[in-house]
Amino acid sequence: QVQLVESGGGLVQPGGSLGLSCAASGRIFSINDMGWYRQAPGKQREMVALISGSSTNYEDSVKGRFTISRDNAKNTVYLQMINLKPEDTAVYYCTSEVRTTYWRLVRYWGPGTQVTVSS
Repeated sequence: QVQLVESGGGLVQPGGSLGLSCAASGRIFSINDMGWYRQAPGKQREMVALISGSSTNYEDSVKGRFTISRDNAKNTVYLQMINLKPEDTAVYYCTSEVRTTYWRLVRYWGPGTQVTVSS
């Protein structure tokens, strides 16, 4: 089993900055990707940012404002968010596609952390 533990999040004013981190632990043979999704009230969960190797992928509305990075030695992914907007308010979920054995590939999810952008 693999656990994803998120930290960061909270309340920030519009235009402010916030950082999230997520550490994976447990039965990890290798990690394919790590990243973040978010879900706002009444909306579907959407991809925010993913990193696989040196390749990154961002949702259009966060490009230029959010930066994803990864520390492979610590199995940790980070999301730095600047110029936050009220529409960024959501529960942010860490996710990782983990190879737990050579043959078994599973996507895991963290419990989520609330990000609220409001004055």
